[in-house]
Amino acid sequence: MNQKKVKKAGLRKGGFTFKQFFVAHDKCEMKVGTDGVLLGAWAPVENVKRALDIGTGSGLVALMLAQRANQIECIDGIELDENAASQAAENAQGSPWHSLIHIYHNDIYHYAEKIKNKYDLIVSNPPYFEPAIACRNDVREQARYTKTLTHEGLLDSAQSLITDDGLFCVVLPYAIGEQFIEIAEKKEWNIVKRVNIKDSADKPYHRILLAFQRQSESCIECNIEELIIRHNEGHYTDKFQSWVTDFYLYY
Repeated sequence: MNQKKVKKAGLRKGGFTFKQFFVAHDKCEMKVGTDGVLLGAWAPVENVKRALDIGTGSGLVALMLAQRANQIECIDGIELDENAASQAAENAQGSPWHSLIHIYHNDIYHYAEKIKNKYDLIVSNPPYFEPAIACRNDVREQARYTKTLTHEGLLDSAQSLITDDGLFCVVLPYAIGEQFIEIAEKKEWNIVKRVNIKDSADKPYHRILLAFQRQSESCIECNIEELIIRHNEGHYTDKFQSWVTDFYLYY
C-alpha cells in the first residue's frame, strides 16, 4: 500500500492507466501502489483456474492476474468497503476480462463460510498495522489496520478456501512479514517462495512477498529471492522493469 513509489506516466487524477487496463481509485481509501503491483506481477499463476483476491480494493491485483493467466477461468475479489467494492466492479467491467472477474462486497469470514468451490490461488495485500492511533476515518482504519481482519483470521479463511495444493500469497512490510511467517507456520502453512524487497541497494529490506502452501514442506533456502527496485541513482533496476514491463506504460 505504499503510494509514493508509483509516480509514473500512467498516474492521472482519479486513477492509474496501465498498458491493458485502467484502474480508477478515487472511491478507494487505499490507492494504487507498488505493493499491489508487486503482488500482482509476482504471484505464481501457472495452472491456476480459480483465484481469489482478499481485500481487493480497486481490483488492481485481480486485473493483473487476469492479464497474466491465459488459462484462468474465474477471479473473485472480496472487499469489505462498499465504495471500493463498487469501484472494483466498475474497473473489472471496463477491462478486457470483465467476464472472468467477479467482485463481492462481503466480509471474508462470512464469504468463507458459504463458498463450496476452492481456489488454486489466493492473494492478499492485507491490513498490517495493529490498532493504535485512530485514523481520520473508519474506512481508512479498516484498510490499514488489522482491527477487522487479523492475520490469524486471514490465514484461517484462506485455509478453508484453498485447494490441497493451492498457493496463498501476500505482500507485507518486511518486519511484519517475519511475524506473519511465525503465525502461518503455527497454523501448519509452509512457506515455499519468498522475495525480500528493498527500494535501493543501500537501504534495508522494507517489503516481503510470501507464498504459502498446505501440502509442501518449507524450503526457504532454495526459494529465497531478492528484488531491488531502484539503483542508487534513482532509476528502476532491470529486474524490477522485467516485472512491470507488461503493465507500466513506456516499459
